[in-house]
Amino acid sequence: MSNLLASLSVSSGALNAFDQALETTQNNVANAQTPGYAAQTQTLDSVSFAPDLGEVGGVRTGPVVSARDEFAEQNVHNQNMLLGSATQSVNGLTSLQNLFDISGTTGIPSALNSLFQSFSNWSESPNDANARQNVLNNAASLASAFQETAQGLQQFTQTTNAQIQQTVANINQLAAQLAADNQEALQGNSNDAGLDANVHNTLDQLSQYVNFTATKQADGTYTVLIDGQTPLVMGATQFSVGFQMAQPSTPPPTDLNAPPHAVILGSDGRDVTSQISSGQLGSLLNLRNTLLPTYIGDAYQPGDINTMAQQFADRVNGLLTSGNVSDGPPPVTGTALFTYDATNPANVAQSLAVNPAITGDQLAAIQPGPPEVSNGTALALANLSNPQSAADEINGQSYTQFFAGMASRVGTALNQATNQQTAQQSAVAQAENLRQQTSGVNLDEEAISLVQFQRAYDANSRFITVIDDITGDLVNMIDAAS
Repeated sequence: MSNLLASLSVSSGALNAFDQALETTQNNVANAQTPGYAAQTQTLDSVSFAPDLGEVGGVRTGPVVSARDEFAEQNVHNQNMLLGSATQSVNGLTSLQNLFDISGTTGIPSALNSLFQSFSNWSESPNDANARQNVLNNAASLASAFQETAQGLQQFTQTTNAQIQQTVANINQLAAQLAADNQEALQGNSNDAGLDANVHNTLDQLSQYVNFTATKQADGTYTVLIDGQTPLVMGATQFSVGFQMAQPSTPPPTDLNAPPHAVILGSDGRDVTSQISSGQLGSLLNLRNTLLPTYIGDAYQPGDINTMAQQFADRVNGLLTSGNVSDGPPPVTGTALFTYDATNPANVAQSLAVNPAITGDQLAAIQPGPPEVSNGTALALANLSNPQSAADEINGQSYTQFFAGMASRVGTALNQATNQQTAQQSAVAQAENLRQQTSGVNLDEEAISLVQFQRAYDANSRFITVIDDITGDLVNMIDAAS
């Protein structure tokens, strides 16, 4: 009778083990499409069989084991960081490229060509009032084109600043979620599959924004460090990052009135901008602190749009003021055509305007010489379209070529970012596929496991029924014998 009861106990334990295994399998199937979920396996341990010691054998449940592979997870994160960076670069550079039309039909190139043509027409009829007025009109159009481009760059800068601010907010929000999940793990739920899925889904989202390392601790929590250095989450504590605009300090700035740089601060107030090299935030910082200053200027450079505006205005003004309006006597010298804010090198393009005091009859067409040339100054201005001397160039280029170089720079960067985005989309797909093969739910395998455990459960159930019948018969026999 005792052997029957022992067999019944063994079978009951097996039923419980198989029941938990079935529950784990069903949970896998139900969460096969849940973001961040990794397949779980219910381990089964054999119970020692030693009848002389009262150990009747059987099977019992062991720990539930996750198929999670942290190396595969980190690979997905790394590829996501690079994809986030490339995608943000494509979006930002596309908007920036729209400010530089090199077709010659709009913007600065069109206005510049029109002014050159009006200089040429004026050189043919230096005393023609209409030709002089066309010079003033086209000069005003060019000044407006510079202002509009500068304003477009300023608006793009403000948009980029806002995107950085929002990205930092997103990072802090995800860090807060991770800290909350860590707190739940510390309360004894570190092996919960749902919590584990939430953590890794959050880490996947975070990898779009910033480069980081995530390390699982012995207590089940995750430590997240930006670039492996700056704490973002440790245990149940979140370390928020901040954002501000500030002038760089090293090397010492040469223009404190220039646009400042974007600076990311750790929770302790330290500048951690240099640690952020990837993700959307890394791309935005590169655009804001590296590429944009080459156009709008910063503490160390005036920016190409301002350089072009100033050098063109200075050259035109220099030619006109060195020329004469009339021979006199006494000779009447020319008047400067353009004005701009000379106190701020980074504000030249936005402040460029036609001298409000100038009139058409103050345009100096005469080149004093010797020998004197009645239309010499007008010819020199017309020749700015095809310069013959370094004085009429910017860094060895014509004004048109210099502008084309600005447009080419952003176009080249956009082309590289687009190629990188395409490559990274494939890399992310491969990394995710590898992760799925390693730790994802395979429905075919789960179906096989479901059938196996179901049959084992049914077999044990039938065995228990048989034992129950035998036990009943024995009880009846004992009753009859008594």
